[in-house]
Amino acid sequence: MMKLLILSIVLSVSTYSLYSQNKTIIGRVISDDLETVPGVFIMIDDTVEIGRTNLDGFFQIDVPVSVKKIQFMFVGMDPATIELVDACETIEVVMMLSSTYDFITLKSAERKRKKRYKKLPEIHRQAFEKGIFKTDKACFIRKFESFYLVEN
Repeated sequence: MMKLLILSIVLSVSTYSLYSQNKTIIGRVISDDLETVPGVFIMIDDTVEIGRTNLDGFFQIDVPVSVKKIQFMFVGMDPATIELVDACETIEVVMMLSSTYDFITLKSAERKRKKRYKKLPEIHRQAFEKGIFKTDKACFIRKFESFYLVEN
């Protein structure tokens, strides 16, 4: 009877640890003009804050293994949503400054945003060359998010 009790406790604890696995991710956040961004909110599921960047833009967060998307938000910057890659534990993100587009159509504003978005890999490489980032390429997937137009 005692062996059965011990076996059931060991099995329940081992399955509990399977559901609580976390992954530690470290990284840095900068703006598209290569300046560090302190106090960036790091969110999962659009509502759960899991961390913030320090004064130098660095962060270290623990995320559940099941989480595949992380969102970075800061006042005056476009939110950056990234999709994690399993092999990556260092994330270096370039955030775009928000811009105001007056007296142009929404389509034109979106086209200008997309043009700036396409320059982000080059900015990431420049940050690597200047020693701001440790990697020359981003190890996550990031897609352009339309603010003004609904894509069909």
